[in-house]
Amino acid sequence: MRIGFDHDKYTAMQSNHIKERIAAFGGKLYLELGGKLFDDYHASRVLPGFRPDSKVSMLLNLRDQAELVIAINADDIEKSKVRGDLGITYDADVLRLIDAFRGIGLYVGSVVMTRWRNQHTAVQFKERLEGMGVRVYRHYPIEGYPYNVKLIISEEGFGRDEYIETSRPLILVTAPGPGSGKMAVCLSQLYQENRRGVQAGYAKFETFPIWNLPLKHPVNVAYEAATADLNDVNMIDPFHLEAYGETTVNYNRDIEIFPVLNALFEHIYGRSPYRSPTDMGVNMAGSCITDDDVCRRAALQEIIRRSYATMCAQRRGQADQGQVDKVALLMQQMGLSDDDRPVIAAARQRALETEAPALAIELPDGRVVTGKTSPLLGPSAAALLNALKALGGIPKKEHLISPTVIGPIQTLKCDYLGNRNPRLHSDEALLALSICASQDEKAALAMRQLPLLTQCEAHSTVILPQVDDNVFRRLKVNLTCDPRYQSHRLYHK
Repeated sequence: MRIGFDHDKYTAMQSNHIKERIAAFGGKLYLELGGKLFDDYHASRVLPGFRPDSKVSMLLNLRDQAELVIAINADDIEKSKVRGDLGITYDADVLRLIDAFRGIGLYVGSVVMTRWRNQHTAVQFKERLEGMGVRVYRHYPIEGYPYNVKLIISEEGFGRDEYIETSRPLILVTAPGPGSGKMAVCLSQLYQENRRGVQAGYAKFETFPIWNLPLKHPVNVAYEAATADLNDVNMIDPFHLEAYGETTVNYNRDIEIFPVLNALFEHIYGRSPYRSPTDMGVNMAGSCITDDDVCRRAALQEIIRRSYATMCAQRRGQADQGQVDKVALLMQQMGLSDDDRPVIAAARQRALETEAPALAIELPDGRVVTGKTSPLLGPSAAALLNALKALGGIPKKEHLISPTVIGPIQTLKCDYLGNRNPRLHSDEALLALSICASQDEKAALAMRQLPLLTQCEAHSTVILPQVDDNVFRRLKVNLTCDPRYQSHRLYHK
């Protein structure tokens, strides 16, 4: 994979910039962590060289001063919103994040549920967290937010929220995903701290959109595609342009909320330390791009992937037509089509030849291998095995899995576990391959190729079963699917 981003430069520059911002505020700083703190695969895809956990590595230097607050929108709990990159619900991801933070020595102080309206599932999750010993706080919807500044900065606005008890000078506010209300939590806490005579500041650490890249740079457009469900729109920051005569990029929600932040700071301190939403940020990612062409190409591919992900989400009932249309418009604006993703044509051609679902994988050297539906293997399992053969220099006709291994697996599936489909899914095929690898050197050679699939591109002509989708996700293969199911049944696992 060609690298377009300097991780080491970013880590050093970003860490220093955050420390400078902490020093600018006395006593206490609320730092909103936009995007994903762990497993930021979107950033690693559009900025090749960015590591998914680079933010965590940087913040570990501040672990003795830092306390984490995790925000989750109660509406997202109620509708079981899913993290697309991990395939788990937001409430499950809260538990995962708590374990992950604690596992590396970061202190998790509490969870705050935003837009609280006593939603049934949210109440259950709150009780579950409290039963585990996790402190939970509730923040409420405010009518007219973020425009009704007078109401927001009042006892009927932020004053209704439960005050989050904290014990450290640096409060890191994060969430399972966008739209969780992180900024509102920070602003509410500033209001509450002021009522208690505590001086506190606010800053924002968010990777996208990248403020010092052009508005229509593919990396910034890819962010819009990734947040189609939130209807985020990248915009020129009008406050920054007026204050400094400099064109920078921000997004609509930050620009909308900036007057509230300004009014809040003026209410607390008599003046605001920021003249624009861009001023609030501490993002140095744009200064660490080393090859703009590499990042542009990677971001364009991400836009195509997001288009297919949104269409498949609509097919599953998890997205509406407006989201599909928005990403389609971004595709059109960037001049993109299916032809820009070679695995799409390869998979569809193989499906046409075999009159059955097929899958194609593009290898690191540009070769494209395909997998078809057969009596023994599903297309995803076949494509994975063919890719491992190609990477290991193993002849395509070589059988890596012995029939004596496949047969008992099929018997177990159909005769004992009640499955109707005898074909091996990708996880079953890899398990069978690992069994054969103990006796067969070629199977062992194929197994050793698995790490080379990281960041490879793949496309399926049908929506894959969840089990296959999970395998590609764990292998870090960038998968897209045509938005249709193999069967016409109403229920799909």
